[in-house]
Amino acid sequence: MRNLLKTNDTKKYRNRIVLQGSLGMLVILALLLAACGGATTGNSAVETNAPAQHSASSSSQGSTSSSGQTTKSSLSVGPQYLIKSLQVNMLVKDTRQVASDLQSWIATADPRSTSAGINYEQTYDNFYNVTMTFSVTSAQYTQIEEYLAGYAQQHGGKLTGLHESVQDVSNDYIDTQSRLTNLRGEQQRLLTLLSHASALGDVLSIDQRLTDVEGQIEQIEAHLNSLNGQITFYNISISLQPSQAALTPSTGWSVSSIWQNALSAAIAFAQVLATVFIWLVVFSVYIIPLALIVWFVRRWRRAQEQRAAPAVAATTQPPPS
Repeated sequence: MRNLLKTNDTKKYRNRIVLQGSLGMLVILALLLAACGGATTGNSAVETNAPAQHSASSSSQGSTSSSGQTTKSSLSVGPQYLIKSLQVNMLVKDTRQVASDLQSWIATADPRSTSAGINYEQTYDNFYNVTMTFSVTSAQYTQIEEYLAGYAQQHGGKLTGLHESVQDVSNDYIDTQSRLTNLRGEQQRLLTLLSHASALGDVLSIDQRLTDVEGQIEQIEAHLNSLNGQITFYNISISLQPSQAALTPSTGWSVSSIWQNALSAAIAFAQVLATVFIWLVVFSVYIIPLALIVWFVRRWRRAQEQRAAPAVAATTQPPPS
């Protein structure tokens, strides 16, 4: 009996030890889970705060750049539609040669460019002020502007002025497109109503409104086409004037200058002869009849003198002895 009680006490002691060990394992497992959960929460908090800090730094950078010329936010709003024009003034030695060179270069650099006019104004003998205007594509505008800005210095001239004007028509362009879209939608609705209208009064009213809308569409389309042309092609005006070195005559002896002066004198003399010839041709209506009259009178007098010569000779001869 005593052995049986000892055996039961041993079993109870073992069960108590197992139960305490299980409880300890559960406590340790709970602590491990709590620690993992805290670490996960901390990491998520760090990851959540990181974009906020990045966005804050980005916003601060954006505010810093806004103190400059243009903010990044304004550039990312939408496309810009610009109208540009360029005015270039140069002093060069030979304005006519430079005008020809620039015209050829612009036509080669931008095959879609067009010349809006060239004006030559003579200032001195063989010296001209040349004014040229071109319409170039917006894609080639920057290249042409850079070339013109450095042309005078590279060719022995002087750049006296370069003025660029820029007009932002983005609001006008976008507003015009929006108005055109709305009017076309209204046009379709009016056409649908007109096809289902039966009363004469309704037909006349819808037709009048449709006429007004179509007129507005035509005006807006014309304005939009004008804007498209102005933002696609930019105007460039070039003014060329002879430099002081070209206007100042050379004091030294030069074969080329002598040859040029002689050639100019020969051309001037030929022009005088041509002018006299033209005057003679124009007044030949009067000169030729007058010359014929003088010729006939002189011939008639000569004939009369020849007839009277024998009679005079006979009267002047002495009588025979």
